[in-house]
Amino acid sequence: METQDQQQEAVRAAEDTGTDPAVILAAGSVVLSWFFFYARGDKQQGLFVGLWPPTILAFASYFEQTKMSDMVERATGRDTLVGRVERMVQSRAE
Repeated sequence: METQDQQQEAVRAAEDTGTDPAVILAAGSVVLSWFFFYARGDKQQGLFVGLWPPTILAFASYFEQTKMSDMVERATGRDTLVGRVERMVQSRAE
């Protein structure tokens, strides 16, 4: 069973998801793409702007995953200078 704190955290996460600036920007670019494509008849510009939402959401996902990774490292005690240098060396060796 979930505790009260876990339930409240899940509710907060669900509420934050809809108001994320990246989601708003992605939705706005979809509307702008439709405007260019259908209203102005500029299909090339509409398609170009239509490629923005996946890019915006991909960047937002990357930054969210990076933030979560940093939180896990801080919680496990690996967020030290030595730990960061070790991770940099490991990533360059691969």
